[in-house]
Formats: sequence, C-alpha cells, structure tokens
Amino acid sequence: MSGGGSFTSDQSVAHATADGQLVATGRRARVTYIQAEGVASGSVVLKSGGASGTVVATFKFGTEGLDIYVPGSGILFEEGVYLDLTNTPGVTITFT
Repeated sequence: MSGGGSFTSDQSVAHATADGQLVATGRRARVTYIQAEGVASGSVVLKSGGASGTVVATFKFGTEGLDIYVPGSGILFEEGVYLDLTNTPGVTITFT
C-alpha cells in the first residue's frame, strides 16, 4: 500500500440484538459506522447517558436495512452509547 506502513486505527466494534449499553457510560465515544438488519418499520435510537439519557441520533428504515458510514469524526457521545432497538434483529456499530 502506498503512503507508508504506519497506518493505525483505534476503532472498536459492538453488536447487539436487544436494547442495551454498547459503550459504557462515563466513556466518550464517536460512532463512525452503523449497520442494522432490515425489517419493516425498524428504528435505531442511539442515546448518550444510558437508557434515560439524551437522544443523539435516530434512524428509521424498512426492509432495506441500515448501512451508514458517518463522515468526518463521527457522531459524538459524551456519556457512552445506549442502543434502543425497535423491530430489528441486530445492530452493529463501529466507534472510537
């Protein structure tokens, strides 16, 4: 690969099949990629600060699913990342 051999990444990946904490509260995170399996009337809500925390991002989709690369530095979550799923069997996020 051109450009040198010193490429590094501090990306982490989390997957869930139910509502829950993907990145621990108290830990800052930037979500850079989101993928969800498609089902009619599906939605993914990402919150900062736990289940009752602040909604930072909401994604609604159908049978086509969700496959989003977030450009730049990603979506910032100051107090971890909590996932609230509706009508979808699984979600994967990549974060720093």
